[in-house]
Amino acid sequence: MTKPLLHFAHANSYPAGTYRQFFDLLRADFEIGALDMHGHDPEYPVDDGWRNLRDELIVQLESYPEPVVLAGHSLGGMLSLMAGAKRPELVRCVIMLDSPVVAGWRAFFWRWLKNSSVADRYTPAKNSARRRTTWPSYEAAYEHFKSKPMFAAWAPGVLRDYLDHGLVPHEDGVQLRFTRDVETAIYRTLPHHLGDILKKPYPVPIGFVGGTESEENRQAGLTATRALVKDNFIQVQGGHLFPMERPDVAAEATREMAQRLLFA
Repeated sequence: MTKPLLHFAHANSYPAGTYRQFFDLLRADFEIGALDMHGHDPEYPVDDGWRNLRDELIVQLESYPEPVVLAGHSLGGMLSLMAGAKRPELVRCVIMLDSPVVAGWRAFFWRWLKNSSVADRYTPAKNSARRRTTWPSYEAAYEHFKSKPMFAAWAPGVLRDYLDHGLVPHEDGVQLRFTRDVETAIYRTLPHHLGDILKKPYPVPIGFVGGTESEENRQAGLTATRALVKDNFIQVQGGHLFPMERPDVAAEATREMAQRLLFA
């Protein structure tokens, strides 16, 4: 019996190879597919509401011989939500990993805020716009990231995977592949229209796996997400980046959710 195909969409600024451990833990049950980096194909530039990025994902899904289990983390979960709503025939189910749906008054506020001069104060764009992108060597980059609490919380080896897939040669040493401009543009164009998806039943089974300590979930609220996924809601110990912090826990929760959605 052939294994089902799971297509995974990554979080903003983290190329798919960052999730190597998470993928390896799922391979016993799934064939794994992923787009290396969203937002860098000039045919699908970042636009307000991420519709181009959604279409980039849909083109990838169209290349598969069968509908997929569609999973995504953060940005990737929202793109999965949007792609499944637009092209449900390509998808068996959707699993969002710490991708809370921004709806209601928060969405209204964000729509207004995007057109103001202070929007960056309320998103990670305030950091990404100034992010360092070059280092004299791979090891210098490693020491830079390892010293930061967010990356220090990652499971052993995950930071190496991030740098192995996220750095390229530069005349001054190495630089990030995922450009600062694209990362920042994605943060600045967070969709404000996702609440529209709640107005009718979602066309395929959908579930949510979130981190108990996720600041992103706290900011977005989980009311709209719970209304969307209903009983298909799991929380695991960790923050917004729990797939990097605990790949084993993330993989097990993803496997459990897929079984729940496919065989309920």
